[in-house]
Amino acid sequence: MFTGLIQDMGKIQSVERKGEGIRLTISTQLDLSHTKIGDSISVDGACLTVVKLSGRALTVDASPETLRRTTLSTVREGQPVNLEMPLKMSDPLGGHFVAGHVDGTGEIIEVAPEGNFMRYRFRVPAEIARYLIEKGSVAVDGISLTVTECRDQEFMVSIIPHTAQSTTLGKKKAGDRVNVENDLIAKYVEKFVRREDSPKRESSRIDAAFLAEHGFIK
Repeated sequence: MFTGLIQDMGKIQSVERKGEGIRLTISTQLDLSHTKIGDSISVDGACLTVVKLSGRALTVDASPETLRRTTLSTVREGQPVNLEMPLKMSDPLGGHFVAGHVDGTGEIIEVAPEGNFMRYRFRVPAEIARYLIEKGSVAVDGISLTVTECRDQEFMVSIIPHTAQSTTLGKKKAGDRVNVENDLIAKYVEKFVRREDSPKRESSRIDAAFLAEHGFIK
């Protein structure tokens, strides 16, 4: 589990094909002294497993499913990537709960300045857009962001100068693709609501009326 607060921009040192997947070696300024083989790390929003450590570099494997779902299928040597170590129970939750399970990719269709800020507009598939709400959370390339506007299959975010400088998003332009992960809460709410429509499932105390009473839906 992650928070969507990027801790470092690493750099891809090498890309090695491993069957239908790939193995990435990434250099980083993160403190890896407590990192072990088998630990998780978020790479551009995708939760991957560390399989090798060497000085200031770590190696991870990306499966065929990860390549189908993310932009890691087109990653290249020298490319910067957003990195975040997994959340500890004692860590403050400054962003939102990010699983590192990317739902799919979207496209940047506009980047425009707003004073010192930057406004980004994205287009995503309908199956991703359905979970987006204004003022809700979304992870873009692993970055926890707030949706400022959404309509149909497009949504907008506004990023502060710090985010632009410390993540890869500040280097991207219209036409670039990004990894998108929806807020987990939206998926679970939909699942609970759908359960009451299925006669084959056991009855549950959690239904549409319960969720509305407690402020989860309107």
